[in-house]
Formats: sequence, C-alpha cells, structure tokens
Amino acid sequence: MVTDSALIDRWRSLLTSYNLVAAHLERALQDAHELTLSDFETLDRLTTRECDKRRMQDLASEMYLSQSALSRTVARLEKDGLVLRTMCQDDRRGVFVELTSAGRQRHEQARTTHLSVLSEHLGAASDVADPA
Repeated sequence: MVTDSALIDRWRSLLTSYNLVAAHLERALQDAHELTLSDFETLDRLTTRECDKRRMQDLASEMYLSQSALSRTVARLEKDGLVLRTMCQDDRRGVFVELTSAGRQRHEQARTTHLSVLSEHLGAASDVADPA
C-alpha cells in the first residue's frame, strides 16, 4: 500500500518533471519557430486527425487550456495565418478551427524541435520507467 507521503512525493516529482520539460519546450519552440507551447499543441492536435478541421469545443475538451485560453491561442494563430476560424453551418454557435497550409508547414518544422526536446528530457519511450 502506498502511503500518503509517497503519493504526494510522486505527485510533486511529476509536476517538477512536467515544469522542467515544458519550460525547455516553450523556450525552444519560441526561439526556433516563434510558437508558444500552447500554439504548438493546438497545431499538433489539428494535425493528428484525418481532417485538419475541428470544433473549438472538441479541441478544448482534449487540451489542458481553458476555453478562453484556447480562444486566445487560436486568435493568435489565426492572426499569423496558421489557422482559420469558421462558423458551423448547422449550429451557428459552433466554431471550427482549420489548419492552413502555412500552419501545417510551421507545425512540421516545429515538430522536429518538439521531438528533440522530448527526446533530450524523456529519452526513448522504453527508458521512461513507471515510478510505481
């Protein structure tokens, strides 16, 4: 049985690891591609489906961002020409986010940086052991 103290220690270790990797990702993506980590994650989520178009509500439910933070991120990406926002024809309350060709290209370039940082900090998937 795991003690409360052990659970808290594992939680804190996880947070420390996440913060370390996220900070390195943020810096590397910004320096090399002028993208924040949230920008990259949004583009990445749009490229991991068969269709480059997603409902904002569905995208928000999969991400760590609040709906308003995602809206600000999408607005920034739209301003940079990396995504388009369109209204749903069937439900005018629904908003779609669609990846542009420039967005796909920026994502492809940034993906190499993203994977490099993950590899540097997390190693190969087989090297990352479950601390349990």
